[in-house]
Amino acid sequence: MLTRSKTGHSTPKQIFNLSHLIHENEPTTYNQATKSEQWRSAMSQEFQALQTQGTWDLVPPNPTQNVLGCKWTYRTKLKSDGTVARYKACLVAKGFNQEHGLDYTETFSPVAKIPTVRVLILIALHHNWNILQLGVSNAFLHGQLSDTVYMQQPPGFQDAIHPTYVCKLNKALYGLKPSPREWYATLSNHLQQFGFVISNADPSLLTYKSGSTRLYILIYVDDILLTGNSPSEIQRLLSCLQDRFQMRNLGSLAHFLGIQTSYTSYGVLLHQEQYAKRILDRAGMQNSKPVSTPISCKPDAHTACSTEFANPQLYRQLIGSLQYLTLTRPDIQFAVHQLSQHTQNPLISNFDALKRLLRYIQGTTSTDIPMH
Repeated sequence: MLTRSKTGHSTPKQIFNLSHLIHENEPTTYNQATKSEQWRSAMSQEFQALQTQGTWDLVPPNPTQNVLGCKWTYRTKLKSDGTVARYKACLVAKGFNQEHGLDYTETFSPVAKIPTVRVLILIALHHNWNILQLGVSNAFLHGQLSDTVYMQQPPGFQDAIHPTYVCKLNKALYGLKPSPREWYATLSNHLQQFGFVISNADPSLLTYKSGSTRLYILIYVDDILLTGNSPSEIQRLLSCLQDRFQMRNLGSLAHFLGIQTSYTSYGVLLHQEQYAKRILDRAGMQNSKPVSTPISCKPDAHTACSTEFANPQLYRQLIGSLQYLTLTRPDIQFAVHQLSQHTQNPLISNFDALKRLLRYIQGTTSTDIPMH
C-alpha cells in the first residue's frame, strides 16, 4: 500500500501542551493574592506571628550588607478527604543568595526516612498503640540564627516610618539555608531535656525509656509522629511541647506527608489517592480512559517517534511527582524508573509512554499498601 510516509507527505504529529490545563487555585504572586480575602487574611496572620516572635529588627541599610530578597508563598492545606483545612501564607527568604562563610555555615538537617515511618507504624500496630500526628506553626521561627542575616521588608508590609530599612533577622526563616538545621537542633535539644535519646539508626527518630514506659517520636521538619504505651506520659510530653512551641495535636494519624491512612480490622492501609488525583489534574488527564497495565505489553517499534518532546519541563515535573507516588505504589516503580532515564531529553515516544502510565493510574488511584 502506498502510504503518506512512503511518499514523504506525512505531517508531524501534533503534541498538545497540557500545561494550560493545570488547575491551580493558589496564587503565585503577591498581587494575585491581594485580590482574595482569604489570602489577605492568611498573610496578615503570618506577619502578626512574625512580629510576635520578634523575627527581625529594622536597621538602616549599609552597602556592606548582603541583603536577601523575600517573597510570599501560598498553599491550600487539605484534609485527608480532600476538603480545604486552611489557607496558609508563608514568608520565604531568598536564601539562594546567601554566601557561605558570610551569612551561613552548616546546613545539614536530618528528616525522617520513609522506611522509618513504616517501621514506626508497624511497631504501633504490633503493640496496639495509638499514633498521634503533631504540627508546629511557624516551626522555623523557633530556631535561633547563629549568623548575621539581612533581608528586605516583606512585600505589602513595609514599615511606614522606615520604608528603606532592612530586616536584621533574629530567628530562622523559611528559605534560609541553615533554617532546617536550627529548627531540628532546637526541637531535639528540648526533647533530650525531657529524656529522649536520638536513635543511631535514624537521627530523626527519638526514643524515651523510663521503667516500663516507651515513647517514640519521629520528626519530618514540622510534621511529627508520636506513639507509645503510656497515654499519661504522652499528655505530659504534649503539655511540655505546647508550652515551648506552637504545637498542634492533629489527632490520630490520618494524612502524613501526602500519604493517607485508612484503618481496618487487620491493620492500616497506606495510599496516596488525593496525591495521584492531583498529578492527573496537573497533566490534564483527570478524565482520561483507564488502561489495565502501566506499560505497553507489546510496544510497536513503528510508532516510536525520535522527535524531541516540546515541553521537557512538564515531563520532568510529572516524573518527579510520580517518583514520590511510588512510596505506596510498587506496581508503577518499574515504569517510572524506565521513564526517568529520559528526563534530560525526552522524546515524543517517551511522553506517549508517560501518558499511558497516567491512564493506568487513573484507573487505580485507590490502590494501597497494607500494614499489619
